Amino acid sequence: MTRKKGERPLALKSGVLAASLALALPAWAGGLPDLGASAEPWQVDVHYENHTAFRGKDATGEEVGLSKFRNTLQAELDKKLANGWTFHGVLRGSWDGVYRMNKGQFGTDAGGPITLQSTTPGGYIETPHGAGPVTRDLVAGLGLVNNQFTNGYPNSPNDGFRVLGDRWHDTDGGVAFGVPVRPCDTDKRGCTDFGGYGDLTLSELEHPEFNDRLDFIREAYVRKSIPLEDGNELFLKIGKQQVVWGRTDLFRVLDVINPVDYSRNNIYDELEDIRIPMWILQAEYRMGASETLQDSNLQLVWNFDKFRPNNLGQCGSPNVILDAGCFFRGMKTLWDHGGTVANFANVAPGTFLATNFGPHQIGLADVKLPEWSLENTQVGVKYEGVTMDGVAFSLNALHYRSQLPSLRGGKRAVNGFTGEARDAWPYLISFDMHFPRVNLLGGSMDFQSDTLGAAFRLEGAMTWGEEFPNTSEPELYSRNRVWRSVIGVDRPTFIPFINPHRTTLISAQLFWQHIFDHELEDGPLGKIGIPDWEDNFIGTLLIKGFMMNDRLSPQLIIARDFQARAHAIAPSVEWNVTNDLKLTFGANVKGGKGAHRFDDCRSCNPWPPFTAGTYPGDPTQAHSRGLSGYEPLGRFRAGPIGTAIREDEVYFTVRYAF
Repeated sequence: MTRKKGERPLALKSGVLAASLALALPAWAGGLPDLGASAEPWQVDVHYENHTAFRGKDATGEEVGLSKFRNTLQAELDKKLANGWTFHGVLRGSWDGVYRMNKGQFGTDAGGPITLQSTTPGGYIETPHGAGPVTRDLVAGLGLVNNQFTNGYPNSPNDGFRVLGDRWHDTDGGVAFGVPVRPCDTDKRGCTDFGGYGDLTLSELEHPEFNDRLDFIREAYVRKSIPLEDGNELFLKIGKQQVVWGRTDLFRVLDVINPVDYSRNNIYDELEDIRIPMWILQAEYRMGASETLQDSNLQLVWNFDKFRPNNLGQCGSPNVILDAGCFFRGMKTLWDHGGTVANFANVAPGTFLATNFGPHQIGLADVKLPEWSLENTQVGVKYEGVTMDGVAFSLNALHYRSQLPSLRGGKRAVNGFTGEARDAWPYLISFDMHFPRVNLLGGSMDFQSDTLGAAFRLEGAMTWGEEFPNTSEPELYSRNRVWRSVIGVDRPTFIPFINPHRTTLISAQLFWQHIFDHELEDGPLGKIGIPDWEDNFIGTLLIKGFMMNDRLSPQLIIARDFQARAHAIAPSVEWNVTNDLKLTFGANVKGGKGAHRFDDCRSCNPWPPFTAGTYPGDPTQAHSRGLSGYEPLGRFRAGPIGTAIREDEVYFTVRYAF
């Protein structure tokens, strides 16, 4: 990176800007309007944070290096207004220098030319993108009418690519294709709005809060408690906010009102920092004590904001949970421009050749983001109370849109051998992205056990309407009920070697997900059906100590995905140097099995007889035979920990409150 003589480096610019804003904000707040002529002054707290992280080698053996240089400035503003109203706001802006400081991995120079694999009895053969063995000329030589196996891609040259999934697994005989990884102002291939990500330019990746959804406004709401004649109370809270229903860390059960920005730091940031605030109305009817309860209230939540899904991370950025953003961008590139798919065509026993598909044959065609309408707003109701024995509980109901996308197969395509065009070829691996409606019923319970000296947290929810990939269905998805639950235990315990005079916090959680009507059966070549586990368990353990009058706090977090056989270990030390300055040193190390094979639908046979090859069964009938690879469905078996198996990091964070 070059700069003009006398020009300050970007990191220095960022530091100067942060310091200037930090000094200016309190003075600026003094001039804010009164918003109701209240004589109360504005209360303003400002802090600055730098988070710097480095990664080791990925699955290609390449050293990743700098993976985060994020500078964040946040201001919290509070003001008492007239007539009992109060205002609370949080403004946050950040700049991540990793896209310029490590542009060979995550910026304008990322990626390059790639080769894609063919499998033969003698071993693997690599050929460049656009030059796979199965081409128009080869198929024509077999005497078959063809219009999809192209001979090259002038609109999608072999540059700026990575091979799908190459950071966390080898191709190893499975499906793979090229994925563009440069920012969308440098390379537009596959750039599509997947719901706030997927089409971001370099500047938008660097400054993620400054967008058309005004994400720099983290919170901006007014609230008021209104006494009622019967002694009860009506509480109102209106504006951009987070509504927290859940009581868990890392993974969510009830806490699904706000979507989550996983692009910030995967699952490892506090939920408070990665929930995406929405414009919401909360109304609580607070009934207080009764003959059977110490306290109770009924809450109505109306999320009237335009729908927004979870941010799964744009391909080419450091945090792409499940590597899903890369799968989406690669599939969109295949649909728009065509591309070479590794190991696709089975032309002889033990032979799977890289195949050159043309545009609009396979891939991701459309993204069906719901437009704003009254019908598309989301409504929830919660009743909560505290029993005379001190047990806190809640009953929750929510009608919402799934914050995770569903890919529905069966798009319009042309059979290259008959010339027939149809709107829905069964088992065709081309898709539209949808966000289905979901209904949730659940509840939670908290209680203390004096005998055990521990606090227990229980949470559970049943959903109707979620959609999962399913290779046994003609459209390659199914709709299933899902049960999720968690039990958590928090216990302060004396551990003498940490601190003989102060308790150490030990917190454990066990998550359970069960998919009803789960389909998984043996095909001639492997398992077919739903790749997500029918029953999956994830455990977490937190050990947090306190030393030096609580100024030094060592911490260890362990997470284990039992079915995926993957784990993450995150040790860290927080040092409160002063009341205003905190330093954190830490690491995040993964281990276990990071890749899982599952049916990839190469054997689904939408273009008989050529793609049937030597597969068992009638070559004219479309159905999966179960041929498996790591892509694209192995990511759902590996989970968020397994797909990040090659993202070991060390990091340093400095936080200063002005």
